[in-house]
Amino acid sequence: MSPNPIIENIPLLTTGSVIIDTLRLDQIHPIISGNKWYKLKYYLSEAISLNATTLASFGGPYSNHLVALAYAASLKGLKSIGYVRANKDEPVTHTLQEAISYGMQLEFLGRQHFQAAKIELLNTASKTQNQNVYLVDEGGYGAIGAKGAADILNTSIPYYDYIICAVGTGTMVAGIINAKKNRQTIIGIPVLKNEGSIEIEIRNLLIDNNASFTLLHEFHQGGYAKTTNIQIDFMNHLWDTCKIPTDIVYTGKVFFAVNELLKQKYFKRNSSVLVIHSGGLQGNRSLKNGVLKF
Repeated sequence: MSPNPIIENIPLLTTGSVIIDTLRLDQIHPIISGNKWYKLKYYLSEAISLNATTLASFGGPYSNHLVALAYAASLKGLKSIGYVRANKDEPVTHTLQEAISYGMQLEFLGRQHFQAAKIELLNTASKTQNQNVYLVDEGGYGAIGAKGAADILNTSIPYYDYIICAVGTGTMVAGIINAKKNRQTIIGIPVLKNEGSIEIEIRNLLIDNNASFTLLHEFHQGGYAKTTNIQIDFMNHLWDTCKIPTDIVYTGKVFFAVNELLKQKYFKRNSSVLVIHSGGLQGNRSLKNGVLKF
């Protein structure tokens, strides 16, 4: 585990007037990739302090979060349960097989009623006195997850005018907003289509509920886990020129967004931009072999 991920310049995106760098969180661990380690670390600490024996959470069939949680739990000697947004009769994806290999027990909640079932389990967990199973919300969402995400901007990170990242549950961007320096602009790229509640969900995790940030909703590529040929071509070009691997769900969208924003002259002249590479390539497993070059 590398607690100080490297920062790389992106020559493909850097212009004469705007510097574009990326924080390579994807390199801190081969399995607990990127922001997952940050979002999970304080949940793990609390679970251990409560003498929990099992760590449980929620995710889809290509969930980076479930794989990371399964592996992190095994490192700490804990059992793990993954509540999956899929039907029991569906083929078990390579991602879920990987989670199983780290000791995770899978429970399939189906697709149609997944959110309702998740809320019921979370509500039940909050009321019960049984601390054997420690339940983490999907994607690590919550104040504890945001506390961990705030550590992404540690003291070794230099000042940038803009910090931009993908937004799923909103936990990572909330932590970054909480940790940002004065005059920094935080930009989130939501990966879900028509995500009307995401700003509220982010603000619920902020230390200062009135803190400013920007969400740009036009780069979702059709919705969660959706992609386009244009995005795929850009991801391959980014790999060819910079050897930066991205995924179709999160990081591919945020790097694509930065490229489009540069074309629009969105960033102020003589400014610096830090793109958070949040890691996790599990979503790419849904593609046919050969679509991506990496």
